[in-house]
Amino acid sequence: DKNPFTQKAFVARYWDSHVINKLPKPSFLLSKASPMSAAETASFAKLAAANTLSTRLPELCSAAHLLCFPEVRPSLEKHSEDVDFTTYNDGQNFTNYGTSRPGGIDSFKNYSNDLFSTPVNDFRRYSRGAAGHDDSFVGYAGDTNVADQSFHTYGTNAAGGSGEFKQYATSSNVPDLRFTTYSDSTGGRTQSFSSYSEDGNSGGQTFSSYGKNSAGAASEFTGYGTESNVASSSFTNYGQKGAGPNDTFTNYGVNMNVPEENFKSYADGTVGGTQSFTNYRDQANVGDDSFQSYAKNTKEGTQVDFNNYGNSANPGTDTFTGYAKGAQGDHKVGFTRYGVNTNTTFKDYAKNGVSFATYNTSSSVSGNLVKRWVEPGKFFREKMLKEGTIMPMPDIRDKMPQRSFLPRSILTKLPFSSSRVDELKRVFKVSENSSMDKMIMESLGECERAASAGETKRCVGCVEDMIDFATSLLGHNVAVWTTENVNGYNKTVMVGRVKGMNGGKVTQSVSCHQSLFPYLLYYCHSVPKVRVYEADLLDPESKVKINHGVAICHLDTTAWSPTHGAFLALGSSPGQIEVCHWIFQNDMTWTVAD
Repeated sequence: DKNPFTQKAFVARYWDSHVINKLPKPSFLLSKASPMSAAETASFAKLAAANTLSTRLPELCSAAHLLCFPEVRPSLEKHSEDVDFTTYNDGQNFTNYGTSRPGGIDSFKNYSNDLFSTPVNDFRRYSRGAAGHDDSFVGYAGDTNVADQSFHTYGTNAAGGSGEFKQYATSSNVPDLRFTTYSDSTGGRTQSFSSYSEDGNSGGQTFSSYGKNSAGAASEFTGYGTESNVASSSFTNYGQKGAGPNDTFTNYGVNMNVPEENFKSYADGTVGGTQSFTNYRDQANVGDDSFQSYAKNTKEGTQVDFNNYGNSANPGTDTFTGYAKGAQGDHKVGFTRYGVNTNTTFKDYAKNGVSFATYNTSSSVSGNLVKRWVEPGKFFREKMLKEGTIMPMPDIRDKMPQRSFLPRSILTKLPFSSSRVDELKRVFKVSENSSMDKMIMESLGECERAASAGETKRCVGCVEDMIDFATSLLGHNVAVWTTENVNGYNKTVMVGRVKGMNGGKVTQSVSCHQSLFPYLLYYCHSVPKVRVYEADLLDPESKVKINHGVAICHLDTTAWSPTHGAFLALGSSPGQIEVCHWIFQNDMTWTVAD
């Protein structure tokens, strides 16, 4: 950097004083230094020392390029006419849409849908207290990144009419979703809810009160968390205390990878009507599940059917409690295919009026499911790294929010431990149980976790700390590597010239991966017994170079979990094979320099 007072110039000098070789400086690493000027850095460091940084938080977030969520302010707008509403973006809330409408038709499309945005939204009172009102809501927070979404009271106390809600947070990355009160206390209303957080990646979801206390309602809920990856889900009160309902619930957590699911109170206390629940956690991969209170205390004339609970491809831990317990009178309950592999408890189900069939204890993994859980090309064998090999390239794009490191002079004045997390949350104005709250707690937990056997680890929030950690383990003759760009992702590539780092010898490396935090934070750890390679990647048709990839091969997988995605994809088990993968965008690995 030509200006010697910038953070980038400072860390470049720090590199020169701590790394002894004359290889080119890693521009991709230095570019992550804080963009703040020397004057801004000094001003904010002074505020941090006085514990008053929060008084200038918006200015800090802007100047330092941090991840900060805006405050969601109330909106007093009302929409009482027929509305065709398209494309609503983030940063505020939405109140009183179609409330107390007699008749009419409303159409609402594309609420805060934007790939790589970080929306914070609060949507309240959609069609509440309406009579004979038809609603269509399509596309809420789809394709968002690290979203914090809250949706309250859809169709509550409505009489007649129909409601249709499609695609809530579909294909979102690390969402924190809260949906409360869908069509509670309605009379004779037809409801359809499709696609809640399908194809999502990580994150947490809660859904409370669907069709509770409704009379003569017909409800259809399809697709909750299908094909999501490492999601935490909680669903409470579906059709509770309904009178004469006709409800269908299909596909909860189907084809999910490592889900954590908690489902409570399905059709408890209903009078008459028909309930059908199909495909709970069908073909999911490991994870933990709890299902409590299905058709508990139902009254005369109730018919309930449950098909395909946990017909998992790989065993997790499943607990099913309270099936038709306390049911009264002439009720019919059918339970078909409770198919969890192992680690299962099933207790407290009524013996009278209950048919229970095919309690399965085994299943198998299909190749299609492996492709859904483990992206083709994400893991491969070392023998694939030779010139002329054609292989799939996974999606190596960085889907984290873009942030910068903090200057060390500010970082050292901020709390960074779970014991001082309340102080940290006050600095960044983090509210309880928000997505930012969960991000901070999860990242601190990972940073404070005890190291694995043979591992040395540290979380770093500035370039200087990363250099210090890497050189403390590898010495001062080091280099840091990452894949050059994202060209070829989700396509087939051809491997060109291949070179093994450190002469292709078995070596130790230091790998650094991003963590979700307000400022750029990396989890760095030593990785013993690896070989690191760089390889030209070519277009298979034209043979033109499109990328320069860096791959790491882990030679000792003994301590890895048997359910690790690498073994699903490659068909082996811990300690039996080596496992290689590309270094993804903005991840990096350090080695001894050639």
